Amino acid sequence: MSEASHRAEEAPNWILVHPAYQQMKSLEVEDSAQVHAAFLVYMDLSEVRQWKEVSCVKSPELQVVLLEGREKEGAPIQTVFPLPTHRPVSHQSIRHVLDRGFPMLLCAVASDSTLVYQRMTDGLVTPDPPTGPFQDLGRRQHRKRRKQQ
Repeated sequence: MSEASHRAEEAPNWILVHPAYQQMKSLEVEDSAQVHAAFLVYMDLSEVRQWKEVSCVKSPELQVVLLEGREKEGAPIQTVFPLPTHRPVSHQSIRHVLDRGFPMLLCAVASDSTLVYQRMTDGLVTPDPPTGPFQDLGRRQHRKRRKQQ
């Protein structure tokens, strides 16, 4: 056995010894896949997206790890609900997270670590108008319909 492969066997998985992962494990959430998903989202928010004050909290009712943080300094706190893609989500669980009083992001975590964020709101929200150098020409293009025989 080579020295490099021997060292690889001795070195623990860095995720398992990371302080944030240890803190999430200490919350005693039963679903280890959800804890792993929460850690991946934590790393994305804190290291890649540079969110401020990212922390983890347990939702005893849902038995999940939720993340809280600020997108930038001085921004409002947001709750992030990390969810492995194989785990179902219900309206009741989304309602429970929304009832915490903070804006909510649902983050779907795929098995290949792909993260997809979706902003969730309490009720319907009118979308913002498109921005950019668009011009309304005031006319529509009409297509001719084929006559059916």
